[in-house]
Amino acid sequence: MKKLAATAVLLTAAALALAGCAPAPEVTDDPTDNGAPFLGCMISDAGGFNDNSFNQSGWEGLKKAETELRITTKEATSKDGSDYASNLEAMQDENCDLTFTVGFLLKEATEAQATAFPNSNFAIIDDIQIKLDNVKPLVFKTSDAAYLAGYLAAAYTETGIVATFGGMQIPSVTIFMDGFVDGVARYNADNGTDVKVLGWDKETQNGSFTGDFDDQTKGANTTKNFIDQGADVIMPVAGPVGHGSIAAAKDSGKAVVIWVDSDGYNAVPENKDIFLTSVMKQIGQAVFDTIAEAKAGNFSATPYIGTLANGGVDIAPYHDFDAKVPQEVKDKIEQLRADIISGALVVDSPADPK
Repeated sequence: MKKLAATAVLLTAAALALAGCAPAPEVTDDPTDNGAPFLGCMISDAGGFNDNSFNQSGWEGLKKAETELRITTKEATSKDGSDYASNLEAMQDENCDLTFTVGFLLKEATEAQATAFPNSNFAIIDDIQIKLDNVKPLVFKTSDAAYLAGYLAAAYTETGIVATFGGMQIPSVTIFMDGFVDGVARYNADNGTDVKVLGWDKETQNGSFTGDFDDQTKGANTTKNFIDQGADVIMPVAGPVGHGSIAAAKDSGKAVVIWVDSDGYNAVPENKDIFLTSVMKQIGQAVFDTIAEAKAGNFSATPYIGTLANGGVDIAPYHDFDAKVPQEVKDKIEQLRADIISGALVVDSPADPK
């Protein structure tokens, strides 16, 4: 009885976490002990599962489900875009009960596979455009959390110049950059300052992109260029390319980095002293909750949208920089968070999931 009760509590919590966009399914029995096997599968984008970013976060959610929900798992790493379709086909041959594809770049391959196999279930991270009954989008309103990070960056900079850049110009990248720019603008409006943002113009939707999520040298060169122009806070939205930013910031001896997707302090601990904060997407928890829902027989194509209100996005603690962030700035950021959650403050991006 204790085992049944504990598992029911876990599944109820998972359902509530997904309730931001759909009513929580009613759990009347314990589906994890019904003897039915469940195979959860995942395909990375070209960044791979060791990217210290969104691929790794998704994989961690899959592994958590393997342990806590007692499922079996399979994963496939994509070396480049040409692997997406073949990896999906391979997973179809494995008879996966639920297949996750990690990243907007897998949209086309996911849609094709899901259309061809309407009785198989899929979930795609960072895309909401697929409208099929067997595909669940997991997306995140990261503009809200990036707004807080932009405000922090503007408050922290000593040069009056901060910067951001992306790997590729896709919605799941530019949404961070939009929120960051707006957060800097809010700090300027509140304090009569003129902190400048290099790398992104929200109004024109033009800015700096390395063209991929793999080449760390491009990340280092882009960051060095920003530092040479005076930027001392850099937010790379580029997966593994961001490791080049870390290297360039450390070499400069004066710049700091705002990481994205995961908490860089924990994900890249060897460079923890360089992270002012991180703009986090709780991808792992969304993956876990989606598996719990599907294993209980309640798979739904209703999108999960992570927000500040449901804990799907946030900024990380200041960690080693905590003493360097004035209390009034911390208090202001907490007020901005509360205002976004209440709806008193609306952060808008053309890339917001709708």
